[in-house]
Amino acid sequence: MNQKEISELRRRFRADKSAISRIYGCYVNCNREIVSYLDESLGRMPQEEAEKYLGLLKKTLSGTLGKNLIDIVFSTRQVMDSDEHRLLMALRDSELKDGEIRENFYQKVIDSLDMEGSNYLILLAHDAYDVPHRGGDGEVQADASEQVFSYVVCCVCPVKDGKAELSYFPGENEFHNTLPRQLVAPPELGFLFPAFDDRAANIYNALSYSRKADELHQEFLDAVFHTEPPMSAGEQREAFQAALTQALEEACSLEVVQAVHEQLTDRIEQHKGDPEPLAVTAREVGNILQSCGVEEEKVAAFCESCGQQFGEGAALSPANLIDCRRFEVKAGDVTVSLSPEQSYLVETRIIDGKKYLLIPAGEGVEVNGMPVT
Repeated sequence: MNQKEISELRRRFRADKSAISRIYGCYVNCNREIVSYLDESLGRMPQEEAEKYLGLLKKTLSGTLGKNLIDIVFSTRQVMDSDEHRLLMALRDSELKDGEIRENFYQKVIDSLDMEGSNYLILLAHDAYDVPHRGGDGEVQADASEQVFSYVVCCVCPVKDGKAELSYFPGENEFHNTLPRQLVAPPELGFLFPAFDDRAANIYNALSYSRKADELHQEFLDAVFHTEPPMSAGEQREAFQAALTQALEEACSLEVVQAVHEQLTDRIEQHKGDPEPLAVTAREVGNILQSCGVEEEKVAAFCESCGQQFGEGAALSPANLIDCRRFEVKAGDVTVSLSPEQSYLVETRIIDGKKYLLIPAGEGVEVNGMPVT
């Protein structure tokens, strides 16, 4: 899925636009026991309550592609004959109306999910989207529909204890301490199945959501999808950095890293506004290294290391490989942080046998906010 397709679905999560008629789910305590079930008509809820539920489900389509939102790809064998895919298809095809199928799904999640001892709420909803036709000029023709996109969306929300607070009791004209309430927090994880690719259902894919890009809850992904767990954004960055330092050795200089950071940041900036995910290959990064004078042998070693870590010819997200918002240099106890476009200001030099980081002072030097000369 690309950003445009995700945005198109996100716009549906409003009481007046979605075809979601019921909200299903269960409340699970810290002992992995189901405390209560949820089976409520969205139309009979107060509007504010319905919007709260839809807002929680909508959160599973938020964040950055490749970081918070991960494509899950099923093998042909799984689609043809596997328990995990059969269960997901049964949830969708039954429109979540089959209680036994829902119960099987709940137990699969509960048995696998590690929420570090906290209570949580599993929410499920089914939507049928009458996909409007998009003309050759890209404009949506609301009165012309090509197909119906039937899908399920799931989210898992931590339930936290609120604090006891003083509240006003009108009948007594007094303030009293109220009991702590159980508060539903934003989703920690979730998914959409099937994927909405090319504005149509793709049962070979799902879209997984994680609030924290570095914590994908791989135990949940393995139980629900049983596919090779993807690397988190943090794991991808660590693997990329390890490939650079190990392959380049002494050639991994500040200037080389500056060049890689600068060129990948430029690509990210130029790609803004494009709904398709941005990707680079190890070979493309290798070309940047070659332009910096790195030996071909070391470039080949870098590409080979990336192949082992990510897979041969893997498409990598630049935003997962670098931090495009800052350029940070550490030397002992000293840390220098700059915006990426100013990374060229940092230089290395050896003076009287000692290594130094040099930064032009320019005008307006301050110490703790106080101007100094």
